[in-house]
Parts: sequence; structure tokens; C-alpha cells
Amino acid sequence: MSLEQWIVDFTNNYGPLVYLVILVWTFLEGETVVLITGALISSDTVHLSVWLLALSAFLGSFGGDQSWFYIGRRYGTPLLKRWPNMATKVEWAFKLLARQEDLFILSFRFIYGLRNVSPFIIGMTGVSRLKFLALNFIAAAVWANTFAWGGYTLGKAMEIYLGESSRIVLGVIVVLAIASGLLNWIRQRRKVMSAGPTTPAPTEHEPVGGD
Repeated sequence: MSLEQWIVDFTNNYGPLVYLVILVWTFLEGETVVLITGALISSDTVHLSVWLLALSAFLGSFGGDQSWFYIGRRYGTPLLKRWPNMATKVEWAFKLLARQEDLFILSFRFIYGLRNVSPFIIGMTGVSRLKFLALNFIAAAVWANTFAWGGYTLGKAMEIYLGESSRIVLGVIVVLAIASGLLNWIRQRRKVMSAGPTTPAPTEHEPVGGD
């Protein structure tokens, strides 16, 4: 069985599992898997819904960023003290947030490298819980539909210009994307472990800002 046929069979036989994978993946990572899945769905041989893809991506992205927001609000300062390598990476994000708070909350998930660290930082600054909830809801909905339907449109375009070969290309891209995601996760874990804590266990942290 070819890689192309295996992907088609898997998506058709385990549709609900595909949506669950998308939800979990977007909870942790970014848009690549949504874009690629949208492109796969554009094929007439794949019986999945782009609407459910967008919904799964929305729930994963929204839930992940809300979680990071509350982690930053509750444990942000102690974690930055414990992991100083993280502090140096987020200093410039603090500056972006200070310049244009609302715009930053609405756009950070579209900026490469900011997806996970931004809600953590926003939580530390004391942005209102209700305000972040509302803006994060809007941004996650726009983000999910942009990449789900963007991938779908890309898949249709590839089908027009590449014909049957488009599915082979997409199959290879899927494998490369999964491998890249796993390698990136392993690399990040190694960086965190190699840095090691520099202070004793975090002390109690007082949340800042209003509700």
C-alpha cells in the first residue's frame, strides 16, 4: 500500500481520531498540521469535514492559550527565576505587549515563535481574565478558520495544477511535518533539561492585575 493510500484510508476509517489529534496538536503546537489536514480534506477521496477541522483547531488553540495564560498569571515570576534562559527570550515580547496590548493579544498566534510563550507573558502582566478570554476567543476562531480553509484552498489548487500527484506530495509533506514537529519538541525538551533550575523550588506567587 502506498503512503498516499494509507493516509486516505486512515483519515476515512478513523475520522474522529483525526479531529482529536488536531485538537491535541493545536493545544501544544501551531498551524502546520491544520494547513496540511485542510489540504488533504480538499481531496474527494478523503471524507472529513473542513468545518470540524476548524472547530478542532479552534478548541485546541483556545484551550492551550488559556492554559498558558493562567500558568503565567499564577507561576510566571517564579518560573522565570527558576529558568533564566526563558527570561531572556521573552523580554522583547514584553515590549511588544506594552506598546499595543489588544493588537498583540489578537495577533501573537500568527507570529512565528510567539504562539506558546505569549499567553504565558500576557498572564504575567495582569491583563484582565475576561479581556483575554474575549480577545483570545476571537483570535483563535480567526486563526483556526484561516489555516483550515487556507489549507483546503491550497489542496484544491494543487489538485488543479498537479493532478493525482498532489496527493503524493501532500503525503510526503505530512510525514515531514510530523517528523519536524517531534524533533522540535525533543529539541525544546533538551534545552529546558540542559539549562536546569538555578534556584530552589518556586515560592508562592501573587497574581498581578485585575480580573
